[in-house]
Amino acid sequence: MSQFDLMPDDELRLLEQTLRTLGKGFSTLPAVANAHDYAAMQAVLESAAERMHDNYPYAHPLYAGQMLKPPHPVARIAYQMAMSLNPNNHALDGGRASSAMEKEAVVDLASMFGLADHLGHLTSSGTIANLEALWIAGQERPGQLLGASVEAHYTHRRISEVLGLEFAPIAVDGEGRLDCNAVEALAAEGRLGTVVATAGTTSFGVVDPVDKIVALAERYGFRVHVDAAYGGYFSLLDSLPATTQAAYAAIKHADSVAIDPHKHGLQPYGCGCVLFADAHVGKHYKHDSPYTYFSSNELHLGEISLECSRAGAAATALWSTQQLLPLRHDGVFAGMLDACINAARSLAMLLEKEPLCVVVQPPELDIVVWAIQADTGTEASARAQRVFELAAESDLHLALIEVDSNRIPQYADSSPTVTCLRSCLMKPEHEQWIDRIWAILQRVTQQVVRERGNA
Repeated sequence: MSQFDLMPDDELRLLEQTLRTLGKGFSTLPAVANAHDYAAMQAVLESAAERMHDNYPYAHPLYAGQMLKPPHPVARIAYQMAMSLNPNNHALDGGRASSAMEKEAVVDLASMFGLADHLGHLTSSGTIANLEALWIAGQERPGQLLGASVEAHYTHRRISEVLGLEFAPIAVDGEGRLDCNAVEALAAEGRLGTVVATAGTTSFGVVDPVDKIVALAERYGFRVHVDAAYGGYFSLLDSLPATTQAAYAAIKHADSVAIDPHKHGLQPYGCGCVLFADAHVGKHYKHDSPYTYFSSNELHLGEISLECSRAGAAATALWSTQQLLPLRHDGVFAGMLDACINAARSLAMLLEKEPLCVVVQPPELDIVVWAIQADTGTEASARAQRVFELAAESDLHLALIEVDSNRIPQYADSSPTVTCLRSCLMKPEHEQWIDRIWAILQRVTQQVVRERGNA
């Protein structure tokens, strides 16, 4: 959903009503006087709001660049309501209700992947979710290699350095998917401990063949971690290509999964999630604290998390969103994801019909990457940069990406990489805005080609 779907007055009214309901739960407490300087607060907040004008319009459909998706209004309101208490989900006495909400929300996420018996919790980001999964992998497979594709997110190499794990980059096929032959060759050497499979690369939105990787893991005994930070929610769809659906269906056989609800899950930043298929890995989190501040003998989330303090407001927002939009194959939320993919397919079709554009490969999820037609890769890069600039002047915001020229055969001999244009069509509204987006794109592309001619 877009922030423009709910007018500010309506959102404030809902927040006020929600805060009043929250306040009733603490109405027996004696009043506490406050000495806030409201005039000073207003002046500072007005200044902050004006400073925030220096941003792209991330919530609007004409922002079609990076992976930036606005939270659902119910997530924003629930987060702000919970922030009035500022619960800490590290321990039950720091966040009683929000810890219960987190557990319920995480069960729903695990169920989306088909993970019945699991261990999991929310994290402050997808990076931390991946860090925890790979930390456990290192504990389970000490001294062995961690392998990830050269198209996997750069954070995996960084995390391996932080954890002291030896990292092995693995080749990809012509479409950017993890090459299973390369995986098997590495596994046959006997040192491979864990393979990271990506369910939606952040460059092209490509899904690695998780089903084939899991089959290799069964044969060679390595662990499989699925980085589904960007693309995990697409497992709800039945409209994907058969090979993609097979990959998503196999995630339940992986050892761990990371997902980012602040991407397609409609959450504010500060909400990631890590899931483990084997709850017994919780033994690695055990610690002996010199002090205790627990008010219950129940398992608390701090006992299964590398992070200590974690925002209970994030759990409240996620739980509220999943109550409103359940994670079902036939639900409204899945329909919103379908709209994103339809938008990407529609844009790709329009680009393919335009002789001045070259689609690098058909979109698998909701990311489209294309080059601008030119005699050389260097000129194609310059034209893409200019299209990017002119589109922004028309309020259409795209992204740029450096692509190996071997993926665009006509430029393979002229330059090692080509600057291309990239769109993440992550908002359901994009499906209805494609014609308007295309009108701007086509106009500025034609203008750039006229301007530069044969330069």
